Amino acid sequence: MSSINEYLTSEVVVDYSDGLINRREALRRLSMLGVGLAVAGAMLAACSPAGTPEPSGPASTGPSGPAPAGPAPLPTQAITFPGPQGTLQGAFAAAAEPRGSVLVIHENRGLTDHIRSVAGRLAASGYSALAIDLLSEEGGTAKFTDPAEATAALGAVPPARFIADLRAGVDELLRRTPAKPPAAIGFCFGGGMVWQLLAAGEPRLRAAVPFYGPFPDNADLSGSRGAAVLGVYAELDTRVNATRDAAKAALEKAGLQHEIVTYPGANHAFFNDTGQRYDPTAATQVYQRLLDWLGTNLS
Repeated sequence: MSSINEYLTSEVVVDYSDGLINRREALRRLSMLGVGLAVAGAMLAACSPAGTPEPSGPASTGPSGPAPAGPAPLPTQAITFPGPQGTLQGAFAAAAEPRGSVLVIHENRGLTDHIRSVAGRLAASGYSALAIDLLSEEGGTAKFTDPAEATAALGAVPPARFIADLRAGVDELLRRTPAKPPAAIGFCFGGGMVWQLLAAGEPRLRAAVPFYGPFPDNADLSGSRGAAVLGVYAELDTRVNATRDAAKAALEKAGLQHEIVTYPGANHAFFNDTGQRYDPTAATQVYQRLLDWLGTNLS
């Protein structure tokens, strides 16, 4: 099992422990990730679910739903662009007068409407943004009607392919916004991909913002010396926070400009306004911090 597949597996177990999914659904998702029934049962038996799972679907704070952090998003355009093994897919939003550009890396369900909206919000804030679909080679996220199938498909991809596709995403950003410095941000699985891209050595990035992403074991970040890194964590996200000290140590060893911020009372995926862990206060605060970070390091 790859480190990525292990992480995706742990997410299912935590969702069960937090009471977001029931045992049957957890077993189904673990099976799709290649975990045998006996092992999956033991994993779930080792944790105590928080209570009866709520129905799956977007979080709600009232009749109109949650208010997303940041400005109203600009529309995104479905695009294709060259990749190392064929055509890649994505959603691009162009800022009117871009101050820089941002590669947006999705969560473990692929390129969703939420991630498209993040790209649109960044464009409305002055940064042209490309939300890449890392399931392009599988036909794109839209091919999967079951989000758990999209997650399983991501778990089956060789990690090296992700890095090659992300580099192609940086290429496309620079083609569409020439002479504007690029950044990368990612959420959950995508946050881990930001760390992976830095560890692979991507010298063109001027800023990187991994949101609650697992730090790779023994990663060396010295190949990405040009990137200023803002690491975003949530106080209640103990699983990902277990790698926070290693991330900080690697940043210091590489001599990268960085800041590590942990939002009190918030949990994993607190920025996702369509999810059950959405925290509007923390999301609003971190979006402004993100803009400040980009403004300082992409200017």
